[in-house]
Amino acid sequence: MSKRGNNIRKRADGRWEGRYYIADKAGSKKCKSVYAHSYKEVTERLLTAKAASLNQTAAAKKSVITIKEVAEKWLESIATSRKLSTIQKYSAIYNKYIKPNWGESIVDELNQNEILKELPETAGESVTKSIFCIFNSILAYGAATYGTGEIHLSYRAKRSSVTSLNNINTINTTDQQKLTEYLLTELDIYKLGILLCLFMGLRLGEICALKWEDIDMTGRTLHVNRTVQRLPVDTVYTSGSSQNSNTSTRKTSLYIDSPKTSNSLREIPIPDFIYDKLSDYYNTSMKGDSYFLKKNQPMDPRTYQNKFHIYIREAGIRNTHFHALRHTFATNCISSGADAKSVSEILGHSNVNITLNRYVHPNLETKRSAINSIVIP
Repeated sequence: MSKRGNNIRKRADGRWEGRYYIADKAGSKKCKSVYAHSYKEVTERLLTAKAASLNQTAAAKKSVITIKEVAEKWLESIATSRKLSTIQKYSAIYNKYIKPNWGESIVDELNQNEILKELPETAGESVTKSIFCIFNSILAYGAATYGTGEIHLSYRAKRSSVTSLNNINTINTTDQQKLTEYLLTELDIYKLGILLCLFMGLRLGEICALKWEDIDMTGRTLHVNRTVQRLPVDTVYTSGSSQNSNTSTRKTSLYIDSPKTSNSLREIPIPDFIYDKLSDYYNTSMKGDSYFLKKNQPMDPRTYQNKFHIYIREAGIRNTHFHALRHTFATNCISSGADAKSVSEILGHSNVNITLNRYVHPNLETKRSAINSIVIP
């Protein structure tokens, strides 16, 4: 019998036969054949049969595990390696958006287009990005742990949403002057803390967890070593420490932990006029293990936020959020000619792009100055 190609032969009866193998449920190979009256025809039938066989095998191997099962195992797997606030954020996003829509769905039966259609339109840009990030992490964990199909959701932010991210409030120059003058009038430790945030870029949780031992008056530097957050206590968590439990309807506690990222562990030079103000308190305050704002425990971030809003109201400036102090600091540094790398490290960012794209908001005067700096050839 004449043969052409792999597993194709011409039979004695004149027909062409193409052979291929499939695996049965026990894993054993079984030979199958297709027949035709020409070599070309049998080749086409053989390719079609092989493709159908592969599809059937893949379908047979598909996992029946659900998104809910994968997600819960994934959350357990990262519980001891991520910060408490991160775990709670992931759990909240999963329980509110992913579980209700796809929790009972079989992972291998998910369709990316259908997932994209079901994503909530009312969710903000930040929440939507978090949904994509967490969903992709769950799917990647399923693929690596259970051999489920590899699906990756691609997301492109709407242009209007990208623009809105860059419109976060900063405090304008006039209001900065009013606020600074107000804080320096009858200065106390709480007002001094606000000045540290405005002129050194500290986060709310970082100033609330700051200790006097973190301030090196000899080297004129401040070390950011920890942060504090008030979080629900109903999440299982094994690292970090908690203080000051709240007995309200939703039980919460203050959690002291390392800063937001490894880059957030940083050393910041103290501005000269801030150093002078710190010196007055450094000579009279408790040192050692005492906190900057409260001696025996960290300041509750919610309490300090409330103080901040009282201050800006009494200073007669427009209402803004506490984090605007940090954005204002970044913008002032860049507008004053500081190099972006230094500003990024002072803020504790992982890269310069975060600093420039999210935290720097040049005003009209800064842009005008840039235009007028062009030298006429």
